[in-house]
Amino acid sequence: MIRFAKPAALSLVLTVTAALPSFASVDIAEVETPGGLTAWLVEEPTIPFVALEIVFKGGTSLDAPEKLGAVNLMTALIEEGAGDLDARAFAAARDDLAASFRFSASDDSVSVSARFLVDTTDEAMDLLHSALTEPRFDADAVERVRAQVLSGLRSDAEDPNAIAGRTFAEAVFGDHPYARAGDGTPDTVAALTRDDLMAAFKGAIARDRVTIAAAGDISPEALSSLLDSLLADLPETGTALPGPATISFDGSTTVIDFPTPQSVISFGQPGIARDDDDFFAAYVLNQILGGGGFGSRLTEEVRVKRGLTYGIYSYLANKDLADLYVGGASTANARAAETIEVVRAEWARMAEEGPTQAELDAAKTYLIGGYPLRFDSNASIANILVGMQLDDLTPEYLETRNDRVAAVTLDDVKRVAAELLDPDELTFIVVGQPEGLAPGN
Repeated sequence: MIRFAKPAALSLVLTVTAALPSFASVDIAEVETPGGLTAWLVEEPTIPFVALEIVFKGGTSLDAPEKLGAVNLMTALIEEGAGDLDARAFAAARDDLAASFRFSASDDSVSVSARFLVDTTDEAMDLLHSALTEPRFDADAVERVRAQVLSGLRSDAEDPNAIAGRTFAEAVFGDHPYARAGDGTPDTVAALTRDDLMAAFKGAIARDRVTIAAAGDISPEALSSLLDSLLADLPETGTALPGPATISFDGSTTVIDFPTPQSVISFGQPGIARDDDDFFAAYVLNQILGGGGFGSRLTEEVRVKRGLTYGIYSYLANKDLADLYVGGASTANARAAETIEVVRAEWARMAEEGPTQAELDAAKTYLIGGYPLRFDSNASIANILVGMQLDDLTPEYLETRNDRVAAVTLDDVKRVAAELLDPDELTFIVVGQPEGLAPGN
């Protein structure tokens, strides 16, 4: 399914944030290790804690069609025992260190989030190293986690939101890996063997696709040494990454018959690349159209004026291999057709007229004022740093981002609205039993 998209650490690790630096004082050091790795670091010595983010590009898109779910299941099992430690012993060792490791998979990546105390850095990194180089994939752990995944797949089969996401991905991405079920299917997951999981592990966890960021009480020199020790034993290369996706939006409305009192609606059209010169104008445009909650055009017209839904949203979805502009809502079956009509009308009105100066000013004020609030913890900062690298941004982005939002003019947004928004391509997937809309196309 499309994802536009964990063990909890001890409270000592995750909640001590009061002494973090202000947004204005965030200083990014670019660390080059002797072993050839690159990382971004924000050093903050006032709290004896480090947040480390490691992202391997590829994710569930690396699955072969007959092995769907392999990367997802493998990722869920990395922490279920490593080296000499079975799952219970590994968890006990991690908790004794007041450390947290989180492993997750998406269409585009396998992510490793580590949180650890400075005093136990060596022990925590030894434990993480074993997980990244010697996962056990013990039979009992595999069957236990497999059962959890299969339970989730059965639940998704009865979840209209999951059905809408899966149908949307299949319609938009065709035969690209993005169209496939990242979590797998009941048949493919049931058939996965330990050898399949090991192959998925070796294909996804490799040095040629890694992006790294850290924040906390660690020097560039210490981080450099840590990373070379932690990642030196990984394979140099992994499974070949898929190529760009060809996306298809035909402007149709597809209904998936499903017995539920509410229809779930997903909609979208082609988006705009993150490195496009007009990205910031499009970003502000979306805030006005559907990204701003109360005050956005879609919320005002669909929820406030007509009471068609409790919530409606839109956002720019920049995946590694495709750029989309998507949104969604839920509404009573009797009002699904009307909801779609209003969304199409607002899409067309914004394309033709653009926003008002008051709408632009409010959107820019919100986007500029809210940005510093994201830098509220070491973990948040590390996440932001790794995301910046994945988007091919430079460290200077932190200083220029708000200026670039502020520089967006009304003429910019009107021009981009006319160029980007296309009601004829706006495609809808409806899961439910909407009145006045027939199943199929």
